Amino acid sequence: MSRILLVEDNSGIAEGLRLNLELDGHEVRVAGSGEDALAAADRWPPALVILDLMLPGMDGFGVLTALRGRHADLPVLILSARADEVDRVRGFRLGADDYVVKPFSLAELLARVQAILRRSSRTGPAPAQRFGDITVDLGTHEVHREGAAVALRPKEYELLVALLSREGRVASRAELLEEVWRYEPDVYSRTVDIHMAELRRKLEPDPARPRHLLTVRKTGYRLRREPGAG
Repeated sequence: MSRILLVEDNSGIAEGLRLNLELDGHEVRVAGSGEDALAAADRWPPALVILDLMLPGMDGFGVLTALRGRHADLPVLILSARADEVDRVRGFRLGADDYVVKPFSLAELLARVQAILRRSSRTGPAPAQRFGDITVDLGTHEVHREGAAVALRPKEYELLVALLSREGRVASRAELLEEVWRYEPDVYSRTVDIHMAELRRKLEPDPARPRHLLTVRKTGYRLRREPGAG
């Protein structure tokens, strides 16, 4: 069970979401204003905040900014009727983990909540992950190859972790763009390919014939831990 703080001033939407999140196994508290949300986050530390932007008093952007100053690693999903690109970009730049526009699909929202909670659960101390001669420490974000440190850029590291988390399953380029780049401006589908090429250059003995960071034709990529594992 995960604690979710729902910041929503529309009582009808808040109650419907609260019931469905609780049915999905979460513990939920509702705050109807930005000020109440910040106080609740301090008193009752949640695993996730679902945040409306159009709130009485302090708006959602103000709440997000304050949360990032007080709870830097707390995941935030914006849920708003404001659908303009400028609002989405501003939300991501202020540190939102996802952005869902109203009206929304309940099933999709619940899936996005689960995805964020899975990602955030990997940010705390965790055992090192290994494939081939590569070690990835999810707690310190350090990567080593044959015992020597490998310097990865932030997005290269996030891409590697996204593939590791799938345990060999294929990730499409669209999924990786959403999960790693989160709709940042000036990002296009070739971005994934460029970063994958850099990962191979740094981690594979022969980048032209990768053993672990594999391309799945017309689909995306997957990580194979052992070369003989299929």
